[in-house]
Amino acid sequence: METVPNSEGHVVVCDDEGDIRDTISEYLELKGFRVSQAADGRDLRKLVDEDRFDAVILDIAMPGEDGLSLARFLREQSDAAIIMVTASGETVDRIIGLEMGADDYLPKPVDLRELLARLKAVLRRMSAPAKEAGTDGVSADRDVHNIGSCKLDVAAHKLFGADGSEIAITAMEFNLLKVFVEHPGRVLNRDQLLDLAHDRGWDPFDRSIDIRISRLRKKIETDPSKPQIIKTVRGIGYIFSPPQA
Repeated sequence: METVPNSEGHVVVCDDEGDIRDTISEYLELKGFRVSQAADGRDLRKLVDEDRFDAVILDIAMPGEDGLSLARFLREQSDAAIIMVTASGETVDRIIGLEMGADDYLPKPVDLRELLARLKAVLRRMSAPAKEAGTDGVSADRDVHNIGSCKLDVAAHKLFGADGSEIAITAMEFNLLKVFVEHPGRVLNRDQLLDLAHDRGWDPFDRSIDIRISRLRKKIETDPSKPQIIKTVRGIGYIFSPPQA
């Protein structure tokens, strides 16, 4: 499929229902996106090998390899945003999708205008311009924060480990870390975190914040079961308290 002039980005629509793929693809193309289609996991895996894309709109319930397995694969192989779509309204699907690394979630039938708004919001969170990198993989213009043994490069939207290697994080995980480093020592409840991270698409009581923080802890804490950097304040929320260098 040819690139649309002034493209908003390259999006893959992965759904086993052809009419849904065509409807979403046609709408996004009209809005300036380049769109590729995948009917199943095999098609999507082939696209990952052959091309680069900015986001995947991914159905959960598909024959063969399901969307949850594919989300895990995408998180290992790509930095593309993931918006999961499913006919099921079950909370467990949303939770598992977030645990697999999804950036957002929409139930079917999808409202195309809402899908477009959420897609643009996810891509905006991922699109901060990267500054020229230094030899250690971190920006030369050092808007960098120490997080335990890790470093958060705000300019490049990247997290680095103690050895300088990049640690994969989603757009929402980055936004949460950025909120924490900008508010050290302050207890923040879930509603405040959603406001500050510009992610009002989620209900603060659906525990999506807890899932994302659990994922972050696995990446930045020495012992995620006994967090020392992002601590839970029981009954209130969380506090960012990194050890002093």
